[in-house]
Order: sequence, then C-alpha cells, then structure tokens
Amino acid sequence: MNPSSLKKIVLLLFLFSATHFSFGQNIQLSQNTNVSVLTCGTGNESYSLFGHTAIRVQDADNGIDLVYNYGAFDFDTPNFVMKFIKGDLQYFAVAHSYADFLEQYRYEKRSVYEQQLQIPFPLKQRLYDKLNTSLASGESHYTYKFIDKNCTSMVVDILNATLDTTAIVKKEDTDISYRTILYPYFDGHFYEKLGTSIIFGTKVDRLGKQIFLPFELQKSLTKVTFQNQLLAPENKTLLEFKKETPRSWWNNAYTYLLFLGFIVLINNKKSDLFYLSIMGVLGLFFIFVGFYSLHLELANNYNTLLFNPTLLGLLYFYGTKNKKGIYNLALFNLATLAIYFFFIINKAHLLVVLPLILTSGIILVRLAIQNKKRIPIIM
Repeated sequence: MNPSSLKKIVLLLFLFSATHFSFGQNIQLSQNTNVSVLTCGTGNESYSLFGHTAIRVQDADNGIDLVYNYGAFDFDTPNFVMKFIKGDLQYFAVAHSYADFLEQYRYEKRSVYEQQLQIPFPLKQRLYDKLNTSLASGESHYTYKFIDKNCTSMVVDILNATLDTTAIVKKEDTDISYRTILYPYFDGHFYEKLGTSIIFGTKVDRLGKQIFLPFELQKSLTKVTFQNQLLAPENKTLLEFKKETPRSWWNNAYTYLLFLGFIVLINNKKSDLFYLSIMGVLGLFFIFVGFYSLHLELANNYNTLLFNPTLLGLLYFYGTKNKKGIYNLALFNLATLAIYFFFIINKAHLLVVLPLILTSGIILVRLAIQNKKRIPIIM
C-alpha cells in the first residue's frame, strides 16, 4: 500500500471516529447543557496566523463534550493549489472530543478562550441539532472565502440562525479597513505582510464592518445583547501561552531593504533589468489571479500600477536596442508610479511598499536619463 493511500485511510478513520458518535441520531440534551464559543490563539504557521473559532457543546449528564470545527479541508483534493487560488476549495466541519481538541492546542502552545452563551435551553438544543444535521447532511461544506466565508463567519452564521435574528454583529473597529485590521497579525512575518499587501485589491480597503477574524468575534460577543442580556459576558481562559514572535535571519524588513538597496547602489544594467522583469512578471500574475480567482479580495488590484506588466517591454526594447522605446516606456512607468503613490498615500500598506516605489523610481529615472535622445549643440 503506497503512503498516499494509507494517508487517506487514516484521514477517513479520523473523521469517522471524530464525528460518527455525534450525529448518528439527535440526542435530547439535559437542562445542564452549556454551549460556548472557543477562540484559539494565533500561531506562527501561515494557516494559524489569525487564530481559530469553534463551538463547544457540553452535557455531562449525557456524556457529551464536543467541539465543532468549521476549518477542515483535505490536502489530497485534486489540484489543491489551483483550487485554493481560484477560490473553489471546499472546507467542511468536523466534530472532535473536547479533550482531543484542547490537547492539540496545548501541543501547539496556542491559547484557548471560552465564552459561554447565555441562551435558553430550547435554543441550545436547536443549536446542537443544527450542528449535527449540518455534519450529517453535508451542509457544513462551504467554499472558503478569506473575508466572507471562513471558520469564524460560519460560526457567526449558524449562531444567528439559531437565535433567529442577526444578534451577533461587529462592535469594534468598524471605522478602519480590513487591511489595517490584518496588519498586527503579521508581527515577525514580514514577507507574509508584504505578500498580502501587494496581492490584495480594493476589497480589503473597505471598512471592516463584517466579523471575519476569531478575536473580532470574541470582542463582539462580550458586547452583544440577546433577550435583554449580554450574550456572552465572561471570557474564560482554558489555555494560556505567551505569544512568541519568531525571529528569522531572512524573514524581516532588513533583508528586504538590503536587497533593494543593493539593486539601487550596484547601478548595473543587468540587475536593473532583472528587478524590473520580476516586477512585471508579478504584475502579470496579479492580473491573472484577479480574473481567474473567485476570491474577490484579489480582484481590482491597483498594485499593478507598481508591478506594471509593461515593464517587460523594456526587455524587448533592450534586445532591439531601441533607446526611444526604452525612454518612452520608462516615462510611462514613472507616471503610473506617481499615480500609484498618490493613490495609496492613505492606505495601510504605504510604508511596506514605499521601498519598492523608491527603487522602481530610481531605476526608471536612471533608464530615462541614459536613453534620452541628446540634442546636438551647433557652434
């Protein structure tokens, strides 16, 4: 048996063992049942940078203590990377035992907080039934979207559906953009911050009025009211770990500035063309994913004014020794660079991309001067 087949069998056994006992039949919960929202701390892996949200149902009388997790996906999905980029990768919910769930986060050294929901018993039963029906019927499968559909927004949706009203809404940071909200989560992850800065388009510049991150939901739950009382007034700590900001010799702003400074100071035609070619290729990629992907966060990416695909035309003009073409294209890109600078002057990622703006500007000015047609002086 090959490793891939074995891995699939292990995954199926895990999912079966994690879920079969929870939705085989609807169980009548006891009056002592507690339902709560679990907020899991951030980690240093890319998938854990923003934390996690889950729902816990605890009924000691029936021996039930389950955590419903809407963040599962299958790495063995055919064309996994392309599906993720396109935005049609299917995520789904699984149910774990509370003990196993907590042990996983203890192993990863990530904090876990619990907020018990102050709702009547019939609504606890309704929520439990909805969760189990969702797992059994496949309704828990959803197409992942960075802002609109994720583990947190799915929890918000099922809780609001259970309460039969839009009780859970965002209460803080509604006057700043999604992009600004994301930035603190990238401490110690400079190139992840840079990557999201340049690949995201106009949608993340909108005001962040929608709950899409676990700690946003945690903050909002303490202020949301339902039936004239706070929905989740207390925040209990189940696990507490001090967040360790990673230190990397390469994943930091210094290597970024060092590389760009080297490109500028070396003043070499080949290195200039290499840099501009990389910028142009990235621009083509941003345009491609903007049209190809269903992730609306990647559409309308004005960062292509900086990562301008027309920069690749400089390679052609250099190959044909067309100085006029180089000069005109350099001026054109300087103009788009100026437009880009004034467009993002009030955006959250200005400081992150400013070194790229300066580097591109210096190189383009240098090219324009070198290839400007000299006017002969008649004596």
